[in-house]
Amino acid sequence: MVDRERNIFMKVVSLWSGGKDSCFACYKAKQQGYQIISVVNFTDSDGVNSVSHGLSADIIQRQAGLIDIPLLQKTMPKKGYKDAFKVLIEELKAKEGIEGIIFGDIYLQEHRDWIDKVCDELKVEAILPIWVKDTEKLVNEIIDSGFKSIVVSANKDILGEEWLGREVDDRFIRDLKSIGNIDLCGEKGEFHTFVYDGPIFREKIRFNKGEKRLQNNRWFLEIL
Repeated sequence: MVDRERNIFMKVVSLWSGGKDSCFACYKAKQQGYQIISVVNFTDSDGVNSVSHGLSADIIQRQAGLIDIPLLQKTMPKKGYKDAFKVLIEELKAKEGIEGIIFGDIYLQEHRDWIDKVCDELKVEAILPIWVKDTEKLVNEIIDSGFKSIVVSANKDILGEEWLGREVDDRFIRDLKSIGNIDLCGEKGEFHTFVYDGPIFREKIRFNKGEKRLQNNRWFLEIL
């Protein structure tokens, strides 16, 4: 059972990739009463694009502006991610008094092991609102809650470039299921998404689809 009375006194940050899972985790944590003081987005070393999803720093800023939660963007090194992450959280503990971190992970145990170890070292609470969710139920819950998202990145060996720009909806789920052996939330990196609307947003994000590019065996769709 969620202890909302306890949660409202806990200052936390929510990790934010711009995709559906981190967005939904933030939304669920907000419903559970956590005091979210910031969403934290990590960009590559040049500060242009977000890590993994390839979304521009500008579009992430637009998202944060429409959920009315302050954004903290941080460039991350290619090596030494864990150390850089810990330094950032220690700074937030000292300056903002944060006591917890919201993660959008679902079921990969190696990810959970890393999260638990690092949070234990940092003496902060790991908050995983969508942990151990059946991914078909979870993606349907995301859709039914009113979140709108499209595919912006895909593993070339699993999904072709024609999947870029696809709306995450009932048809999308049916098409993924027909292929088989693909996690319906893309938890293993099969695909990543960009959220442009939902109950956490003040209004829908207006955007255009740009160029498609192939980089490091992944397809990426530019969002303008």
